[in-house]
Amino acid sequence: MLATFIDRYVDAEDPGEPRFEALVRALVDEQPATGDREALADLRRDPDASRAFSMYVRARAHYGAIVTLTEEGDLVLGLTLDDPLNDPEVAILAAELIADLKEEFQAVAGIAGVELPPPQSASEWREDERAMLRDGEP
Repeated sequence: MLATFIDRYVDAEDPGEPRFEALVRALVDEQPATGDREALADLRRDPDASRAFSMYVRARAHYGAIVTLTEEGDLVLGLTLDDPLNDPEVAILAAELIADLKEEFQAVAGIAGVELPPPQSASEWREDERAMLRDGEP
């Protein structure tokens, strides 16, 4: 699933994140090199987290792409839409994008919001008040 997301949505030739190759080796190839897990651990928002991290990378056709591994070991894949003018049409595009991604990746849920960091745990999913749109429940 992650390999498909990367192939389809991530600018893998210029991801803009020096730890991108560590992510691919650890989570796609499942053959991490020495130091890869430590490099990914540097991406944790919470120093007490045991495994959760988020990586922001360049996307092919969207403003950005995000790969998150949650505390529970779930994968959260996301795309960022740019909306500097607060265009109401962007909310409609976000809902359509969530539906498309859920279908493409057989996901159980999707979430959208303004400046909304990806949830790194089930409790973050439920508690984040910045979510403007929720589709499903993890």
